[in-house]
Amino acid sequence: MAGLNCGVTLTLLGVLLLGATRPREAGAFEISLPHGSGTTVLIKPGPFTLPVKPCHIITSGKYVTTLPIKSGERKDFSFTCSSPQHHFVIEVQKDVDCMSGPCPFGEVALQPPTSVLPTLNRTFIWDVHAHKSIGLELQFALPRLRQVGPGDSCPDGVTHSISGHIDAAEVMIGTFCSNGTVSRIKMQEGVKMALHLPWFHSRNVSGFSIANRSSIKRLCIIESVFEGEGSATLMSANYPDGFPEDELMTWQFVIPAHLRASVSFLHVNVSNCEKKEERVEYYIPGSTTNPEVFKLSDKQPGNMAGNFNLSLQGCDQDAQNPGILRLQFQVLVQRPQNESTVTYVVDLSNEPTMSLTIEQRPLKQSRRFVPGCFVCLESRTCSTNLTLTPRSKYKISFLCDDLTRLWMRAETTLGCTEHRYCHRRSFSLRVPRDILQLPVQLRDFSWKLQVPKDRLSAALVPAQKLQQHTQERVCNASFSYLVASTSPGQDLYFGSFCSGGAIEQIQVKQNVLVTLRTYAPGFQQEFSKQGLTVSFIPYFKEEGIFTVTPDMKSKVYLRTPNWEQGLPSLTSVSWNISVPPNQAACLTFMKERTGLVCQTGRAFMIIQEQRTKAEEVFSLEEVLPKPSFRHHNFWVNISNCSPVSGKQLDLLLQVSLTPRTTDLTVVLIAVVGGGAFLLFALGVTICFVKKKKKKKNKGPAIGVYNGNVNTQIPMQPNMFPKVPKDSDAHVYAVIEDTMVYTHLLQDSNGSYVQPEVDTYRPFQGPTEDCPPSPPLPCSRAPTAKWPAEEPSTGFSPEPESEPYTFSHPSNRNTDIPFLDAHEPVETGE
Repeated sequence: MAGLNCGVTLTLLGVLLLGATRPREAGAFEISLPHGSGTTVLIKPGPFTLPVKPCHIITSGKYVTTLPIKSGERKDFSFTCSSPQHHFVIEVQKDVDCMSGPCPFGEVALQPPTSVLPTLNRTFIWDVHAHKSIGLELQFALPRLRQVGPGDSCPDGVTHSISGHIDAAEVMIGTFCSNGTVSRIKMQEGVKMALHLPWFHSRNVSGFSIANRSSIKRLCIIESVFEGEGSATLMSANYPDGFPEDELMTWQFVIPAHLRASVSFLHVNVSNCEKKEERVEYYIPGSTTNPEVFKLSDKQPGNMAGNFNLSLQGCDQDAQNPGILRLQFQVLVQRPQNESTVTYVVDLSNEPTMSLTIEQRPLKQSRRFVPGCFVCLESRTCSTNLTLTPRSKYKISFLCDDLTRLWMRAETTLGCTEHRYCHRRSFSLRVPRDILQLPVQLRDFSWKLQVPKDRLSAALVPAQKLQQHTQERVCNASFSYLVASTSPGQDLYFGSFCSGGAIEQIQVKQNVLVTLRTYAPGFQQEFSKQGLTVSFIPYFKEEGIFTVTPDMKSKVYLRTPNWEQGLPSLTSVSWNISVPPNQAACLTFMKERTGLVCQTGRAFMIIQEQRTKAEEVFSLEEVLPKPSFRHHNFWVNISNCSPVSGKQLDLLLQVSLTPRTTDLTVVLIAVVGGGAFLLFALGVTICFVKKKKKKKNKGPAIGVYNGNVNTQIPMQPNMFPKVPKDSDAHVYAVIEDTMVYTHLLQDSNGSYVQPEVDTYRPFQGPTEDCPPSPPLPCSRAPTAKWPAEEPSTGFSPEPESEPYTFSHPSNRNTDIPFLDAHEPVETGE
């Protein structure tokens, strides 16, 4: 697009110049070439789009489309149109023979001069032939030349095409524009120089000269001169086609002493070698190993002071499959920075799995010159990115005007393969000091936690509680943790978490990837307060369990893993939410429906209060429950089905705390009921007393003997016979008034004998911290249990703790057993 705009601009400029300087183009022209000049002129149709009206050349009364003029000829001609520049081009070629006679060294003139030529696009070609032992040097006046790639255009339309010779073959050295660093090109065995001028350009000098030099013993030498900071992009001969087989090409760079130069390869391709090896060689001032040899795949030198040479050496290629050798590289010259004199030691010798990469952060491109930003190894091998591998020690420095243009990423692997020794083993996720001391922002640090499959799981415990990043509550910290499960065949992204929330623990079923991502250079101060510890815990089958303890300060937002893509099929995740004393937790779902459509199976949500074990089961394909208050710790479990494509499960929960208030209606009912009970008891007592007084006022009772009646007082063992301890015979669901014989319990003194009976006491023993089990997807089983061999997913329970089972409401036993029952006392007769 840039070239097209440039071409349009040049065309418009040419039209203006033509209208201003040559108002009449249909006039006659005359070109005369001296004998023996070796010059020929050819006017021919140009590569233009055919106009509506044709145009011809009129010469000697004939209409032609091509007009050749040879050395010693003179021709008059004119055009049948007023704008021949849109139809024709002109080529002026001069053959220079340096083999049979002396070469015309010195400044090269434009012959014939442009003033006698018609206003057409012009190409001047100089083809110089010389012996192999003779070197020729093209010297270019200011503003020197700048190499461009094939097909690229120059801003002013003026281009220089330079070729050389290898025997009878022509080799393209390159295409160049003005305003660059290339000052000289030395060649051997002849040179071909083509200068292309647009028809509106008024240039009347060639801008270069030819000098005689001794043999250079290589294809060519290109000299590039820097007078200040800048960059140059250069290419191998025949680029982008293959570099000639077993040839040598050299670039000489002239650098001011106070500046530093760095080389970086932009595009490299190697051929198939039979003999020798393709390589680059550097002659660097001050080096004790000149020339320094590098492979084309190596990092190239940087931070070089003073002049240096770079040479490209080809090889003997495979005749059947030669391949292509080509190279495009950049030389960047800039002032040395303060950091370039500071060496940093990064010691990874004791890190078997840790690697560090320093690279350029993505920035918008600018048209102005931007100094490079390099990281250097041993102060010499510099590149825009560098990777440090494990078990090695490195010395690095930086050649960069602005270190904020760089960042670094690191990763390491932690794990334990023998589950018997891993249980309860913990790792502290910390960034090594050797990395934090570098003057470059740490972008990411990743810990890959490998867990023994189906044996153990992992628990992440932060030093400070974490907050999950959501749209409703955005993380504004200087860093965050990205947590993902990397189980084989399924990667599950749990979310992004930062400090200042309510999440106390994240338990993950299998392998875990924890990535520390920073957002500000000053994250270290905040990060030092926020540690993250990983431990191996007993294996559980849910994908993840979150332990959440809200507070009164803010609402807690929790969302299901894989928020963007939806919770994977047949995946279960739970939240263990604590409710502080004298508080009530309001559980709210942020939308009315999930939009989930199951293809196979069913998706459920179970809400279970941990104190009463009461469960509520909801179908996630239907309307979600309305906001509800929970007064005790509770579980939220979500189990997905196999959803229809495009109907994925994503759920956002909100938990907020409020002070627990007593219901006035309940209080009033209790007061009224208590008062009524007292009045009833008082009435019964009064009636009983009056009846007893009436009996005392009657005469003495007359005893009548009845031999059929047992006059012995029933003893306590007859009321409570001894039964096995595990028998339910002592449990009474209903006690009728007719079964109460209190008058038979009086002893001889008239006092009552108090028997020992079983009483109900609430269970005070420990309970296990496990999430509720989801319903079976294919059948309505009476009870869904955790496998008996699976331990708790939380911390170890008390030694006397026993596993328990969550039963679903439709199958729950409603009988209330009497606990802590005493055996009846056996009394002798």
